Formats: sequence, C-alpha cells, structure tokens
Amino acid sequence: MDVLTFGRNLPRHWSVCVAALSVLLGSCAVGPDFVRPSSPVVTTYTAREVPQPLAPGFGETEQRFVVGQRISSDWWELFQSAQLTDVVQQAIRGNQTVVAAEATLAQAQDALTQARAAFYPQVSAAVNAQRQQTSSSRSTVQKTSIFNLFSLGPTVSYAPDVFGGTRRHVEQEAALAESQEYQLAAAYLTLTGNVVTQAINIAATRLQIAAVQEMISDDEENLGLVRTKFEAGKAAQTDILTAETQLATDRAQLPPQQQQLSVARHALSVLLGQFPAEGTPPDFDLTELTLPGDLPVSLPSELVHQRPDILATEASLHAASAAIGVATAQMYPSITLSASIGQQALTPDVLFQGSSTVWSLASGLTAPIFQGGALAAQKQGAIDAYRGSLATYHQTVLQAFGQVADILEALAHDADLVADQRYALDVANAALALQRLSYAAGKSDLLQLLDSQRQDQQARLGSARADAQRYQDTTQLFVAMGGPWWSVTPTGAAVLRTATNGPSS
Repeated sequence: MDVLTFGRNLPRHWSVCVAALSVLLGSCAVGPDFVRPSSPVVTTYTAREVPQPLAPGFGETEQRFVVGQRISSDWWELFQSAQLTDVVQQAIRGNQTVVAAEATLAQAQDALTQARAAFYPQVSAAVNAQRQQTSSSRSTVQKTSIFNLFSLGPTVSYAPDVFGGTRRHVEQEAALAESQEYQLAAAYLTLTGNVVTQAINIAATRLQIAAVQEMISDDEENLGLVRTKFEAGKAAQTDILTAETQLATDRAQLPPQQQQLSVARHALSVLLGQFPAEGTPPDFDLTELTLPGDLPVSLPSELVHQRPDILATEASLHAASAAIGVATAQMYPSITLSASIGQQALTPDVLFQGSSTVWSLASGLTAPIFQGGALAAQKQGAIDAYRGSLATYHQTVLQAFGQVADILEALAHDADLVADQRYALDVANAALALQRLSYAAGKSDLLQLLDSQRQDQQARLGSARADAQRYQDTTQLFVAMGGPWWSVTPTGAAVLRTATNGPSS
C-alpha cells in the first residue's frame, strides 16, 4: 500500500499529517547541485612536440617520456638508492608539517560529524527545583502563598530539513573535509619531493666541491711548475704571483660551496623532523643514484584527477556551491517540533506518582518577512564566492599544466645541456693538457696556461651542475604528475576513489 492509498483510509486530520510527512520526506534541497568541472580539452602539454628520446650521448643515461603510464607507487625508489628510500620513509614518519595537516583533517572531519548531528532529534534532560510565591485577592483580603516546585524529565526537539538547508550544510562540511584530505595528500607529495630534492642538492654540492678541490689541486700543480721554471731562471716573479692569485681565487670558491652543503643538510634535517644539532643526515653521491630512464607522463585529462592541489581546489569549489544552498534555505520558513514529558510536584516524595506526570507537544514556524535585504545579499555573496572559487580552480589547472610543460621542456634542454657540457669538458681537458706541455717546453706563457685552466674549470663545474639538474628535473616531473600520493597517505585509498569517481553532491 502506497502513502496516498494509506492516507485515504485514515481520518481527515490524520491524512493531512501523512501528506505533510510525505512533503517533508520528499523535499528537495534548494540551491544548485554541484557539477564537477570538465577536464581540459587539450591533449598535449606543450605547443611543440618534445623530442624523443632524451639522449645526451657520451655514455649518459637515455631518458624517454612514456605517455599514459602510471607512476610507480614509491617513485623515489626509481633512483635505486636504499639510502634515499630510508630517508624518505623517515621523513614521512617524523615531519611536523604532515602532522599538522593530519590534525587539520581530523578537525574538518569532526566538523562534518557535528553538522550531521542536525539530521537527528536533539534529546536533553533537565532537573529543576524552584521556590515560588503567588498572590491572590478576594474582596479586600490578599493572600500570599510560598511553595516549592520540583520537576524533571526529558525534552525532544527536532527541526525538519524541509528545504534542505541542513543537507547543504552537511554537503559543504563534507566538501571542506575532502579538501583537507587533498591538502594532506599535497603535504605528503611536497614532503617526498623536497626530501629527494635536498638529497640531490647534497649530492650535487658535494660533486661541485670535489670539482673545486680538483681545481685547487691543478692550481697547486701549476704553481709548482712555475716555481720550478723560476728557479731555473725561465720565469719571472710576476708569474709566481699570478699563479698564487689563481690558487687563492679558486680556494675562495670552496667556503660558499661548503655553506651550500650545510644549508642542504640542515634543510633535510628539518624535513626529517629533527634539529640540525641532533645529527647529520647521510651524505649522498650522484654516482650512487640511478637516473630513471622511463619517465611516466599522465594524459592531460587524467592530470586534473590525480594532482592533489587541483583536487583540493575542486573540493573547495564544491563547498562554495553548497554554501549557495545554505544561504538560499535561510530565505525559507523553518519548522521546529518539540515534545517533553516529565514529573512535576510540590514535594520530592510524590514526583513519580501518576498525578505528577506532565507532558507537552509544540510546533513552531519561523519565516523571514523583512530582513533589510540581508538574506538576499547573503545569497548573492555565496554566489560571488562560488564564481571566485571557480576562477581559482581554473587558474590552478592552468598553473599545473604550465608547470608540467616547463618541466618537460627542461628535461629536453637538460639532455642538450649535458651533451654540450660534456663535449666542452672533453675539449677543455685536451686543451689544458696540451697547454701544460707547451708551457713546460717554454713555447707559451703563463697567461695562456691559466686561460686554458680557467676554461677547463668552468667546463668541469658546468658538467657537474648539468648532471645534477637532470636529477632535479626528473624529481620535479614525478611531483608535478601528482604522486602517486594515494599510496603514501593513510587515507589515500579512499581519497583516490573520490578523485576518480567524483565528489558526491
């Protein structure tokens, strides 16, 4: 038997109640239903096709973009360094930024639970003891009565969600909690990326320090050569001063490099959740890291569903959409139902007798009539906030695609740079060796030797920086692709399901 048939078989006032209940249960939430933004229509990240493969030559690792391939769950393991993997795992356990993000997520989930409580009747109990005085008059005689009044019992109140204001509020809080989940995922992704970046910074700086130390060793060799020629009467005192100046200049490059290494070590300690004084992070060496050959690149249509910064902005957009419904519902009447039953007596000893039982049923309707335009302005403000959130979402997507495009181009340029720097280093090494033989034979002067040495030094440092840049940009590509953070975060699996299926409205 459906509701209408059941209602026709009841007395008239009961039929009215059934009809009203049907309206309450079948009511729709006011305001717009959230529609997830469509994926971008672009099919590539860059205007020109990035050349494949990225092959510098000279025995360097060849890299290739693999479009549509999923990133490894623990992408940092692609560098094949157990030391690096241990450091990343240690950072995940100890980083305080992640702890703060987890606490913020828990707070948002508590707010969602609080909002959902409005779906249920609110039950409270009260115990009162009062002393009252009443006065009455009969003809010219006024009587005063003083007595005690004791009462206790529960009260139930309920506000039916006729126009969906409560549902929209719960939807809003759910979207905000979802946004915090994605922000937690972004914190994990940023953390892992920063840890790998600092590890590579340490390795790259140590490589540059080694290059500077080789430069200093060359300078000392040159100085010895000049002194030998001076003692043989084949060089002037100015040649010795020039060689000493070159040695002092190159030695001056060492302290800034050592400071850069200290900064990278301290930054890694902070990422691990440690004080720099508690211990030194492990040293890394680029020769102990393997540059990944296959570089997974997500399709543009998939990027918006896996980057946590985009998903967090989308969830905030969902919350802004629900806020329009909350503001709209406040323009409609609200209904409150309440009931109470209890015991009331003049003395405590008769509280639980049948004659002391009291009860009440009440209902109320409050409808806004004139608010001076406040409610309309509140709704319009929510609409304007949604428009702003939508623009922020589109801007976040644009920035994400711009970041990926920059990194793809950078990796292509890195391969060219490594090739050019390696060729320049080989040529500079050969030129310096010949120049040293020429100087020792007295066929060239010291300035020519120092000029060749300076070119060799610059090529050596440039090659070290180019090698390190390939590692850095490879790391940035994994981070820019969005993870996969869902395999690292505690709530990652649930968040990924939401990201794939879309948030519920």
